[in-house]
Amino acid sequence: MQSSDKKTNQSDSRRDFLKKSSLITAIALTPSVAVKAAENQADERFAELFEKIPLNLTVNNKACKTSIEPRVTLLDYLREELHLTGTKKGCDHGQCGACTVHVNGERVNSCLSLAVMNEGKKITTIEGLSNGDELHAMQAAFIKHDGFQCGYCTPGQIMSAVACVNEGHTNSRGEISEYMSGNICRCGAYPNIVDAIVEVSKGGTEA
Repeated sequence: MQSSDKKTNQSDSRRDFLKKSSLITAIALTPSVAVKAAENQADERFAELFEKIPLNLTVNNKACKTSIEPRVTLLDYLREELHLTGTKKGCDHGQCGACTVHVNGERVNSCLSLAVMNEGKKITTIEGLSNGDELHAMQAAFIKHDGFQCGYCTPGQIMSAVACVNEGHTNSRGEISEYMSGNICRCGAYPNIVDAIVEVSKGGTEA
């Protein structure tokens, strides 16, 4: 029994020695600058400095200047940085249209567009459609025709509807439905949405 205990103690001692020597070797081979950076979290600050890119946009007629990580989508920039939460995050895959905004007058799924790709461009969100307390014609038409139920998809629907009119795709109800097909309404308010678009299009002016 004594011989067995002695061998066990020797084995444990070897393991401790190997662990300690490996740790000492790793520390010795680590550059002192890296050690200090880790201690002071300087690496994170350097990464933040080099990974952010200057960005200049005009959002709802206001100049916006910032620095942003290249991976940030236009949707997240609008919602998280500018707090324009009217633009909704639905599927986050460009399939539902809830995040639709206008970029230089054209409708875009903001969840599929990186913010940095829009440098120098003019962005319009649902918050930028109205003129103070005066609703945009399309917003008023949606209310009049009950073009929504839960309302989650409504900002994207309205932004697409405005673009649909401006693009001239309102020659028939069928054409309107086709060019609005990228915007999903889970409540099924499609006939009322088309009614609203038809009314605005008959106004004879751009939406």
